[in-house]
Amino acid sequence: MDNTLHIIGGGMAGSEAAWQAANQGIQVVIHEMRPKVETFAHRTGHLAEMVCSNSFRSDDDEQNAVGLLHWEMRAAGGIIMTTADQHKLPAGGALAVDRDPFAEAVTAALTSHPNISVSYEEIDALPDDGQWIIATGPLTSGKLAEAIAAETGSEALAFFDAIAPIVYAESIDMTKAWRQSRYDKGDTEEERTAYINCPMTKDQYDGFIDALLDADKTEFKEGETAGYFDGCLPIEVMAERGRETLRHGPMKPVGLTNPHDPDVKPWAVVQLRRDNALGTLYNIVGFQTKMKYGAQTDVFKRIPGLQDASFARLGGIHRNTFLNSPTLLDDQMRLKSKPNIRFAGQITGVEGYVESAAMGLLAGRLAAAELQGRTLDAVPHTTATGALVTHITGGADAKTFQPMNVNFGLFPLVEGLKSGRRGRKDRYKAYTDRAKADWQAWLGQSALDAA
Repeated sequence: MDNTLHIIGGGMAGSEAAWQAANQGIQVVIHEMRPKVETFAHRTGHLAEMVCSNSFRSDDDEQNAVGLLHWEMRAAGGIIMTTADQHKLPAGGALAVDRDPFAEAVTAALTSHPNISVSYEEIDALPDDGQWIIATGPLTSGKLAEAIAAETGSEALAFFDAIAPIVYAESIDMTKAWRQSRYDKGDTEEERTAYINCPMTKDQYDGFIDALLDADKTEFKEGETAGYFDGCLPIEVMAERGRETLRHGPMKPVGLTNPHDPDVKPWAVVQLRRDNALGTLYNIVGFQTKMKYGAQTDVFKRIPGLQDASFARLGGIHRNTFLNSPTLLDDQMRLKSKPNIRFAGQITGVEGYVESAAMGLLAGRLAAAELQGRTLDAVPHTTATGALVTHITGGADAKTFQPMNVNFGLFPLVEGLKSGRRGRKDRYKAYTDRAKADWQAWLGQSALDAA
């Protein structure tokens, strides 16, 4: 029997799956098509390259479901969270990382692991034998996507993701902008000043919205009818939903005071978050866009403080393919029609770096156990990891299945706690306390937790 685990895709999910399985003594081959086969969004051939944002979102493991997922992955010895912690940037309570050193470090750790090898090639068909994990993410190659669609008997579902632009810090006018995290959040001065803020008056905001709505945009090709993932909407799509939408979303002015004019409350604020350790690059928070490149520079330079901005990268839009997992996957994340193949990451219908890596972590452990002749118990659905995998493998309605971030709405209720906003803090703490205990118990029972 071949005890090698093959993983297609070296993104967050594939990298984490490889690390988990290899640490159990399993020989792992990662099949990664980059850099031989390029994609629209990737810039390097590194494993675990961060494409859209450099943020893993909230690191609060008591009041936030994604922060709880961070905690669970750390407890399981996950490489993604360990490396993120090593390359952390100030982000006012969020976990943001220096994206290039992060990917370089993950790549170095995986390629130097004695049980892991990397084969740089494109896999364009579904394997008939051996143990495989497909973790090809949102940019699954066309041939492989066609093979998956042919096997499942249905067209691949899809939505569109957008990417936010990155600005050179030296080109930001700090006589107009200032450094402050919302509500001064953070334990250190560096955390409390992690964001650069660009204020707008009402007239400036109205002019910005007009320019945004009138700008040239990338349109769908004929036959492309997929919508957007709501957590990653282009700003112009948000603006089309109402002129005030952005002001109550990524441009909300709350929790910020302009030191250049402290007595005047900005009508709207554009925030930029540090994108690298040197502090030379900043990404515009929440400003995913499908505007054409020329239009982007014209529109974004209307933002006070960015009138002379230079862009290291402009925004863009790409197609994201995912499975109807509740119909196609079993509770071990295996393809029902080909149980030698597991799926992990965004292609399963989870959304976000952390969620993708968590599904890779679980798939790697499940595959390792199977190769060792064992079957792991189901992860308790009271945990963040368990809530996600339960959702994608049967908890969601297959007819309306859409990509999902982890959230407390996926968790079973804790009896005796108040519902509604007033009881939310106690309820979330109860969710996370229960999840941590159940996750630790599952790790112990599985006897596969990494040293």
